[in-house]
Amino acid sequence: QVQLVESGGGLVQPGGSLRLSCAASGFTFSSYVMRWYRQAPGKERELVAYISKTAGSTHYADSVKGRFTISRDNAKNTVYLQMNSLKAEDTAVYYCNAVSRQNYWGQGTQVTVSS
Repeated sequence: QVQLVESGGGLVQPGGSLRLSCAASGFTFSSYVMRWYRQAPGKERELVAYISKTAGSTHYADSVKGRFTISRDNAKNTVYLQMNSLKAEDTAVYYCNAVSRQNYWGQGTQVTVSS
């Protein structure tokens, strides 16, 4: 069956870094655009970044541009989100999303930025 499993979340101090991973299975990963979303308490889910099927293009929300980097390894069926210079406002549950003819979601991983 289709699975998207996020990992790498946790508690980090402001200014620190985390690398999220999302391992995909059950579908043709290389045929899907991959996105990272996040949802903070009391807020709507927002798009953080996305990457094209071949990693030829990427897009970032203005709030994370220059600090976050999305990448993918189609041989490993995995998409990554490198998060640097983390701020308290980056605290959220981060979700992996695969989009093509179907739309798949992971269960989310908590990122907490706090001193």
